[in-house]
Amino acid sequence: MNRLTPALKIHVALNVRDVEASILFYRRLFGIDPSKVRPGYAKFDVEFPPLNFSLNQSGPPEAGRLSHLGIQVPSTGDVLSIRQQWLDAGLTPRDEMQTNCCHALQDKAWVRDPDGNEWEVFVVLQDNLAETTACCSSEGSALVTIDVA
Repeated sequence: MNRLTPALKIHVALNVRDVEASILFYRRLFGIDPSKVRPGYAKFDVEFPPLNFSLNQSGPPEAGRLSHLGIQVPSTGDVLSIRQQWLDAGLTPRDEMQTNCCHALQDKAWVRDPDGNEWEVFVVLQDNLAETTACCSSEGSALVTIDVA
């Protein structure tokens, strides 16, 4: 994409086993209803962070196709605020505070969807650390983050 073309939002499409179960999870995660639901498909049009997020029903997702998804925020207070929103929505986050991950010191919280896809909300406290863990969650090669700072 050339720099003169403005991007409206990131698009992430997940293959899921059960669209209905995933709709329930993502409704709580994002705090909104899907903007479109069809047999085997759902779309969430998330304003913050700007995200076009869709669910596509398929067989069991192949292992290794996705490491995890993340929302980067400006401060630990923002991590804790989103963590609380997830708790209020009935999700069960796990915390990783002051963790060395992706060659950076971070504070983060995680939740997992019905298919095992992990979402993190995180802040980078100190970047470019020497010789730290490359990535601290699921094993895999893809890291998708949405920078809202």
